[in-house]
Amino acid sequence: MAPKKRITMHDHAAEASLFKRRALFTFACVVILLGILLTNLYHLQILSYTDYETRSNDNRIRVVPVAPSRGLIFDRHGKLLAENQPFFSLELIPEKVKDVPAVLAELSTLIPLSADEQEDFQKSLKYHRRFKPLTLKNRLSESEVALFSVNRHRFPGISVVAGLKRHYPYNGMMTHALGYVGRINDRDRAALQRNDLWKNYAATKYIGKQGIEKFYENLLHGQPGHLEEEVNNRGRTIRTLKSVPPVPGQDIYLTLDLQLQEKAVELLNGRRGSVVAIDPRDGGILAMVSSPTYDPNLFVHGISTKAYNELLNSRSRPLINRATQGQYAPASTVKPHIALLGLEDKTITEKTRVWDPGFWQIPGVERKYRDWKRWGHGWVDVNSALVGSCDTYFYELAYKTGVDKIANFMQPFGFGERTGVDIFEESAGIMPSKDWKRMRYNQPWYIGDTISVGIGQGYWTTTPLQLANAAAIMANKGKRFVPHLLKSIKDSTAKINSPVDEMAPIELKDPKNWEIINNAMRDTAHKKRFKDATYTAAMKTGTAQVINVAADAKYDADNIDEHLRDNALVIAYAPFENPKVVLAVVLENAGWGGANAGPVARALLDEYMLRDSWESIQ
Repeated sequence: MAPKKRITMHDHAAEASLFKRRALFTFACVVILLGILLTNLYHLQILSYTDYETRSNDNRIRVVPVAPSRGLIFDRHGKLLAENQPFFSLELIPEKVKDVPAVLAELSTLIPLSADEQEDFQKSLKYHRRFKPLTLKNRLSESEVALFSVNRHRFPGISVVAGLKRHYPYNGMMTHALGYVGRINDRDRAALQRNDLWKNYAATKYIGKQGIEKFYENLLHGQPGHLEEEVNNRGRTIRTLKSVPPVPGQDIYLTLDLQLQEKAVELLNGRRGSVVAIDPRDGGILAMVSSPTYDPNLFVHGISTKAYNELLNSRSRPLINRATQGQYAPASTVKPHIALLGLEDKTITEKTRVWDPGFWQIPGVERKYRDWKRWGHGWVDVNSALVGSCDTYFYELAYKTGVDKIANFMQPFGFGERTGVDIFEESAGIMPSKDWKRMRYNQPWYIGDTISVGIGQGYWTTTPLQLANAAAIMANKGKRFVPHLLKSIKDSTAKINSPVDEMAPIELKDPKNWEIINNAMRDTAHKKRFKDATYTAAMKTGTAQVINVAADAKYDADNIDEHLRDNALVIAYAPFENPKVVLAVVLENAGWGGANAGPVARALLDEYMLRDSWESIQ
């Protein structure tokens, strides 16, 4: 019996429905993928057109930065203190020189090339593109430039290139105020990158390292320009498409008086010390001298290791700006301020008298604090104590006042704080107090510490700038300005004066106390150093001990090392009626203040005060 045939029934409606679903799914996928494609095309062609066009142009257009010329620096009278001088360097394009060692050997017969220069060049050549110029020798002399120019045909691929370098025409005279520029190093580069300034220095090799050059770097540097060059796929320049010139740095004028600065340098004559002169009417610094000094031009192209080590290891410490970083005991130069506190605090009056037998003792203590005059001054009041610089008077005054009152009173005069002068190299000095000693040494404060502070010794230290600033406040009867070096700024259109930063004045309970102290300083000047002066002046000298001397011992400068001898100090101002110049002079290990620093102050005030009369005669 034959098997039965199986009959399959087709559900056409179900098949049609399945096909329809599959077709719709496939169509949806096609639509989605097409949408994605169109979206990407829109993003590439419309939204990101500018970005990709720039990337494409960068493949054929190279932007080459052009360094700006650095702004010049002048003194208050327009005399040039820092300039840009042309210099010449020798550059070689490697691909145009077939045998570099042979050419260098031949070139050295014309222009001396040291072994170090040739070795450095060979090292740089390994990582340098052969079509780009590479510096072979910096700072060619005029004779070397002339000699190479005559023989240039013998050296294809080598050329002389001109540039600008910073130059300080007065060498070391202004070093510690102006500072200097030097090559940008890794630390400078990191600082510029942190502050998002590196793009502005892409073509610049030098940056301010110290002083005014560093503080006003943003003004002096300028804005770079650029060249747009068409290049091939190997980076070789085909043509220049566009040139945007750089914006030069702004010229700045300082408050410094070159003539007064020159006189101060001449008077110090290389001795260790400092001179600071301030115009008390606005806080402008007229002179800032630190001695000994060094030539900042050595640092412009890079100082040799040997020369730098000599400066760094010198016992005279020429790298230190003594005017703002040197810390000295102020000694008797702060007695006027101590006396002013005594009057203001009513610890003393103008007529208070103290007997000086040549020493002073803390009640109940055997130790004697000696006066500088071993037989004493006899009866003294505030005026005669300042004129005679009587230590005994100020021992007692400090004992009665206390160190914390002294510290609090001195703070507005700027002691123990940075003045805010517009250079970064500044120390705060020390204005001691009970809390300061506890924090610094974890020791209690003793009465003997207060006695030393009363004559500007002990833990109290100050910089010459702080001393001049405090003297200016005294001369101004409480009017205060932030000491500054910048006078005005000049760009391509105008010269703009820098604003003067005036601080809140020191107001006394009894303004007459200003007159009492300033009159005593005037009497000091005209009974001593300024007897024959044709102008009125005021002054106070000081002699600061560098080492302690036993109570019963006698100080003998001839029998101790020179660097352990006393420092000589003086503060002075003129004219007395309307001060226009205030001085602070510090001479390290020079001995007696009046005999050694006094003549420097007199000569400087003569230079400044008598200048107009001498010029009118001539």
